[in-house]
Amino acid sequence: MESQLETVALFSLKLAYESEGQSPILRDDLVMGDYQRDVFELLVRRGDVEGIQVKVGECVGLALEAVGGVDKPLGRELRRLASEFAGIQTIKQIGAPLIALKDFLKDIQ
Repeated sequence: MESQLETVALFSLKLAYESEGQSPILRDDLVMGDYQRDVFELLVRRGDVEGIQVKVGECVGLALEAVGGVDKPLGRELRRLASEFAGIQTIKQIGAPLIALKDFLKDIQ
């Protein structure tokens, strides 16, 4: 689960900050500092659903801006998926919404 959370953050930050002709954003880049696997691992171990949602929400918010906001089709779908993820209440519920969000962000790269 931690690697999937890190992947959501990575794909979101790639959408927000990566541009053609520059080096790609990688997992060990400084921009990923607060969104690395070990950060998510600690939050998961603690069962801190709210903390996880905040971290993912920060990244997805940047991605949402990068795709043109909720007025664009990609933005509307991203907001819908992010809302489903924000609605989880326990770690056990995180699976399906996380995978859907990760797969969507991967597809729009």
